[in-house]
Amino acid sequence: KSCQKPVDKYIEYDPVIILINAILCKAQAYRHILFNTKINIHGKLCIFCLLCEAYLRWLQLQDSSQNIEPDDLIRYAKEWDFYRMFGIASLEQTSFLVGIFITLWWMRPKMLKTKCDFILLLKALLLSSYGKLLLIPAVIWEHDYTPLCLAFIKVFVLISNSQAIRVTLNLNRLLPWLAIFFGFILENGVVCLFQKMGWDV
Repeated sequence: KSCQKPVDKYIEYDPVIILINAILCKAQAYRHILFNTKINIHGKLCIFCLLCEAYLRWLQLQDSSQNIEPDDLIRYAKEWDFYRMFGIASLEQTSFLVGIFITLWWMRPKMLKTKCDFILLLKALLLSSYGKLLLIPAVIWEHDYTPLCLAFIKVFVLISNSQAIRVTLNLNRLLPWLAIFFGFILENGVVCLFQKMGWDV
């Protein structure tokens, strides 16, 4: 019923092929992962993605203020900068998800009528943010095209999120993109708020 086919063809597929099809953002692969597998790593994956994002921002913050001193106080201050970046990344992620849920609830209130629908969509969005793991290789293999790579990673994550919404709620392509757009606007609003407060984001 969830796959909209007589049989889920991915049951017989190797996990590597399923992963490749998920990376290619195929709807059937997403349906298989969300409805026919028991994956419970969404919370850990979310934390790890936030750590990757915080590390990237912290690294950029360190590059902007190159001040090498052996004093322990400065080292601890730099660690607190990492925790601050993690907090900011968490708030941005939360505002992005809240923007998506508000938009979907406003456009189609009947879709998120139960707690199970809400939790399933949240899991789908967290799992579909796996593209943020590509931030680490982008930082490790730093080159002149790193900002372009980061932009491509962001676009890939947004496409994956859109596909997750589409598959979970059985929608056409327009409404998921609209929800992603409003989530993105709310996330950028939080970024602007932090910048007005004088925080480095």
